[in-house]
Amino acid sequence: MMKEFANAKENYDSIPIPAELPDRVQAGIQLGKASYRRRRSRMIRRWAATAACLCLVLAGLNLSPALASAAANVPVLGGLFRVLTFVEFDDSEDGIHYNVAAPEVDADSDLAKKVNAAIQGKVDQHLAKAQQDWDDYREAFFATGGTEEQWGDREMDVLIDYEIKSQTGDRVSFVVTFAEGWVSSYEERSCYNLDFVQNRDLTLRDFLGEDWTAVCNAAIQQQIDESRDADGFTYFFPPDQGGFTTVDESTSFYVREDGAVVVCFPKYSIAAGAAGNLEFVIQTPEG
Repeated sequence: MMKEFANAKENYDSIPIPAELPDRVQAGIQLGKASYRRRRSRMIRRWAATAACLCLVLAGLNLSPALASAAANVPVLGGLFRVLTFVEFDDSEDGIHYNVAAPEVDADSDLAKKVNAAIQGKVDQHLAKAQQDWDDYREAFFATGGTEEQWGDREMDVLIDYEIKSQTGDRVSFVVTFAEGWVSSYEERSCYNLDFVQNRDLTLRDFLGEDWTAVCNAAIQQQIDESRDADGFTYFFPPDQGGFTTVDESTSFYVREDGAVVVCFPKYSIAAGAAGNLEFVIQTPEG
């Protein structure tokens, strides 16, 4: 068997490489880069146009009672703040389908400015990553001999969306989702838990008390143990193989309308990908 393998390898290594192949590969790479620059330029112009339109709308709120009245119908999360859809569009361009609804916190506070800057940064980063992933894939496809016919109607979905999980007159908990869907899927979620009276981010300690780490760890471990089937199988990794060990101050969470805390872990982080994005419900002392 080893001799056959060696012979096969020798035959493979002796196959002459066409003189024009490096030129073809390089041409494909350059073509992909040029295409990327054109698409990136169009996306920048689109975002600039969207932002310009938004500025006009916001300016109009101060000038037009009709516009101000219409804006008042946007879901209001109490007298101190509200969450608006800052940018929204659903469109396709060069094989990428964009479905974007990016939020902005409308409040006169440093907290709102900080959160809005963080969200905008993530939106920009996600769109740039999606474009680069798509261009890299397309570049590699054609550089390795793929044809336009084989490429066909391939498309990548790019999603940005948000969901308000709970709200009171001075607090809000919402989640922003950033996703790609094509050859493989990618999803990232960012949780925001805000208190506009104290002008700060809320923490697990605020909801679960001083023993929040122990409370979370016990509840999460119980739910992991309960996930085992009759044969003892579970999607969760053992602690010594990358599985759950403990929560910390960087652990993501949101708060449901019933007051329960939901601790979130990304896909693949502590379990196999088949388990998806992981959520663990932690009952608060009041719950």
